[in-house]
Amino acid sequence: MGTRAVTAATGREIRGSGTDELRWQSWDGLRRLPQASAGELVPAGSRALVLAPHPDDELLGCGGLIRQLVALRREVIVLAVTDGAASHPHSTLWPAARLARERPRESLRALRRLGAGSVRVERLGLDDGRIGEQAQRLDAALDRIVLGADVLVSTWRLDGHPDHEASGRAAAQAAARHGAALLEMPVWMWHWAAAGDTRVPWERACRLGLDDDSHAAKCAAVEAYRSQLSPDPTTGSGPVVAPGALAHLMRREEVYFR
Repeated sequence: MGTRAVTAATGREIRGSGTDELRWQSWDGLRRLPQASAGELVPAGSRALVLAPHPDDELLGCGGLIRQLVALRREVIVLAVTDGAASHPHSTLWPAARLARERPRESLRALRRLGAGSVRVERLGLDDGRIGEQAQRLDAALDRIVLGADVLVSTWRLDGHPDHEASGRAAAQAAARHGAALLEMPVWMWHWAAAGDTRVPWERACRLGLDDDSHAAKCAAVEAYRSQLSPDPTTGSGPVVAPGALAHLMRREEVYFR
């Protein structure tokens, strides 16, 4: 998901406790979003290319979709843009070198717990926190991989975290260049936006329901991200993914912008 306090642009700051999940749950607009199935979002004959700016975005943003696509025997490839080495600045418990080793391992453990251990992961090797500066490298990697029949699944272009937004822009541009379909997943949007927020493209939104099995698997898988869910005693910081932020992403449904 990224670092603890980030500003992408005025009005989309990732600071403080954010919008409480109870406020989202009490908003009728969520329930009015049209429902979609995994088979509709990624039709037969298409691959799902999941663009994850950091190790954990693929599970938190679309873990339920990945599990359902695997059950449908769709090909799923996770494109890990960075190894997430910048999530704990100034930490002696989680220095960058350790994070660069451990966070990809956490991601693989999470995929196995999700029931998606067969999913291929391609590490693109960009620097955490600098995806926007390295956009040409990301564009070149996507041009090597993306096919016209693919569905690119990426963080939303206006999600609030610079790395999420840069990945979303790259995915949207690659989809346009290759004639591929695009699904955007809001991750940090749930934190800074408010229910019914007019800055959010609700007219493009749909929701994917998670059955008991998919939801339980996603809940089990998220526990693999030990580095992101535990406080850091060497800096006095709380978890990178605080309980309030996690609650938005562990619902019994996932939201996508088509």
